[in-house]
Amino acid sequence: MSTETKQAAGASLVTEATLARFAREVAKYPPEQKQSAVMACLSIVQQEQGWVSTESEAVIASYLGMPEIAVHEVTTFYNMYNQQPLGKYKLNVCTNLPCQLRDGQKALHHLEKKLGITMGETTPDGLFTLQQCECLGACADAPVMLVNDRTMCSFMDNEKLDQLVDGLRQAEGQA
Repeated sequence: MSTETKQAAGASLVTEATLARFAREVAKYPPEQKQSAVMACLSIVQQEQGWVSTESEAVIASYLGMPEIAVHEVTTFYNMYNQQPLGKYKLNVCTNLPCQLRDGQKALHHLEKKLGITMGETTPDGLFTLQQCECLGACADAPVMLVNDRTMCSFMDNEKLDQLVDGLRQAEGQA
């Protein structure tokens, strides 16, 4: 690895262990197609740091031998990559038409009121970040939301939203 990459890695807290994880992902592809591991490398950074900085994108680009802008295009195309630090719990509320027709906007506004933030913001305690997202593929269960890009929540009326937020706060000892 070049000195420049190591310096960039230090700036973005990409560790040798992270680079070893990159290597395991790259090994899954033919050498001439190592750029195919870009999403896996972004996911690794996201898991370890909670977000993908431009410095991390530069490290990935250097590691995979691709332009930084190409990595940035992937980061910005998919909503699963956070481009700024977020709260411990990322609440993505679907804002596509089917969810909107079934009170998705009400769900979003209820969360904004309950959390005291607007969409795109993080609570002062760093616990919750509220975001909109595109279709989650569960239109029949609308309104739906995704917690931390992993847990889908369906039929999210005000009562269920309150239970979700209160339960997460209780789990953090903030109830």
